[in-house]
Amino acid sequence: MRIQDIIEGKKEWRAHVARVKELPKDYQIVYKEIQKYLYKVGPIELIDGIGLLSGIVDLFEEGASLGKGALEVTGSDVAAFCDEIIKDSKTYADIYQESIDKEVNKAMKKVTDKTK
Repeated sequence: MRIQDIIEGKKEWRAHVARVKELPKDYQIVYKEIQKYLYKVGPIELIDGIGLLSGIVDLFEEGASLGKGALEVTGSDVAAFCDEIIKDSKTYADIYQESIDKEVNKAMKKVTDKTK
């Protein structure tokens, strides 16, 4: 990664954070909880930039401009809202599960081969 890429990434992130700070307080609170949830669940797209988070801010800006509250946009179950957003995304949990399955299958194959 070049220095210029790092600088551009930081500029993009700062602009994103500034957009979040412009949201009404209830949206800021819900956004921060969504951000925490997504970082814990770990959709892989979060590595590639802020596209997913930026899309949420777009949605929140639109909701705020229509005079809706944050929970009117997301629904009262914010985790379910997040899960719906990332339902087709590969997560770190998926990768971990695949690795465990692979290791178990490899170990089972060794056991099976020894008993033959």
